[in-house]
Amino acid sequence: MSRIGVKVGNVDLKSPIILASGTCNFGHELSEYYDLSILGGLSSKGLTCKPRVGNEGVRVAECSSGMLNSVGLQNPGVDYFIEHDLDYMRSLGCGVIVNAAGHSFEDYIEIVSKLNKHKDKIDALEINLSCPNVKAGCMSVGSDPNQVAQIVSLMRKETDLPLWIKLTPNVTDIKPIALAAQNSGADAVVLINTLLGMAIDIKTRRPVLRNNTGGYSGPAVKPVALRMVAECSKVLDIPIIGCGGISTYEDVLEFMIAGSSAVEIGTASLIHPTCPVDITKDLEDYCESNNINLKDLTGTLELW
Repeated sequence: MSRIGVKVGNVDLKSPIILASGTCNFGHELSEYYDLSILGGLSSKGLTCKPRVGNEGVRVAECSSGMLNSVGLQNPGVDYFIEHDLDYMRSLGCGVIVNAAGHSFEDYIEIVSKLNKHKDKIDALEINLSCPNVKAGCMSVGSDPNQVAQIVSLMRKETDLPLWIKLTPNVTDIKPIALAAQNSGADAVVLINTLLGMAIDIKTRRPVLRNNTGGYSGPAVKPVALRMVAECSKVLDIPIIGCGGISTYEDVLEFMIAGSSAVEIGTASLIHPTCPVDITKDLEDYCESNNINLKDLTGTLELW
């Protein structure tokens, strides 16, 4: 393992950098710009049991220090993914993280069961319990510790693949929810998904997004994400994958010091698709010049 190699539980990653779900599809498009094998991993487009066309109308809006998205989990469905995209993801030379979502406990059980049949090609399942831009389903589950415990327990029975539970920040206290995931069999938690936000068109006096609200991501959410990672790091025994506003190697270092074992990059790669190349080089240079291994930074934050 190189100086920037990390471990998330039993999953070895050559780098802490994972491309966040929904920002890289299944890797086809980005692979034309750089060799994705430099990445620690790639998290697939969020998959559901059946294909979804997503939300109607305007689904993305730029705003101060970030963006709103209300795509609504548009995806081809898990069966299509398994037949047409999984082997391609496996060929990219980075960790294969499959993101899965649902609108009922039965949905989650079904999709995990289907993916488990192909576990030799998958490094981890990232379970979306926190999407803020669908009408019902996974967000309400992810804000209730009891429901999180129940759904994670049910999925744990369906697979021995690592379960990474992606949690919503749209709660008063994220720690009980993270603990519920851990105590029910999660192998890691992903913090954070997008914040619920709105943009308004002053001419029409209507929300810019047809769904009215959407997930807010980008640099402005970073302090919130860091705070939640630091809080959860103090109470959890399982790894944390940090995400929210990461665009530079210094951001990666902050998240790891706060308690992250790895990180996910989303909005920044939409703005500058090759930014993971620069961040990787900067991390390598940082570790070399400071004679450290990156993984040793995890959880070294000292609070006042």
